[in-house]
Amino acid sequence: MLGFTPADYSAILLSVKVALVATVMSLPFGFAVAYLMTFRKFRGRVALDVIVNLPLTLPPVVVGYLLLLLLGQQGWIGKMILQPLGIRIIFTWKAAVIATAVVGFPLMVRSIRTGMETIDARLVQASRTLGAGWLDTVMTVILPLSLKGIIAGSVLMFARGLGEFGATIIVAGNIPGVTQTIPLAIYEYVSSPRGDVMAMALCGVSITISVGVLIFHEWLAGQMIRTD
Repeated sequence: MLGFTPADYSAILLSVKVALVATVMSLPFGFAVAYLMTFRKFRGRVALDVIVNLPLTLPPVVVGYLLLLLLGQQGWIGKMILQPLGIRIIFTWKAAVIATAVVGFPLMVRSIRTGMETIDARLVQASRTLGAGWLDTVMTVILPLSLKGIIAGSVLMFARGLGEFGATIIVAGNIPGVTQTIPLAIYEYVSSPRGDVMAMALCGVSITISVGVLIFHEWLAGQMIRTD
């Protein structure tokens, strides 16, 4: 296919893998944070909102550098927790997952919050009045009625993860066959002589995957509307 090398195929598969794992890993936390910010009033709510949305305003390279300081061998988590356990994160595909999760997390939370904010508060109150516990209310009322927001947030984060570059190259590096994703492979081709053709080919693959994800999202949203 267009003369792709094994490293190119690896980059394509790794991009999908990283975006998918980051999305799945972030989903429970995204739902929990969105729930807190929508249905709970507590001190520090504004601070939580700022922290969650901060990656949207920071350059991805800054996010990557902060993660490097945190998870590296001399970082607080890296030195105090990861090293004693023999766990290595930096310059592995796991680092790319973490970087992707951090950068895309605000998009997921915003979409889920949007879904939760459309829920009629009287339904939640009625559930509690009828004797449902907190967990029952979340699982039987809030979760089903937030499903569109959850799907939208997951799709947005997955699509964002496919294009993550700045934070990933800092914490995971650009190692072909190991941590190189589509954006990193494109960067390498653009930086090399006569690499324009392959860079364009990988751009086409990235566009195709993204369009496919968005079409799936629209189809799924249409299916949900018809079943309402």
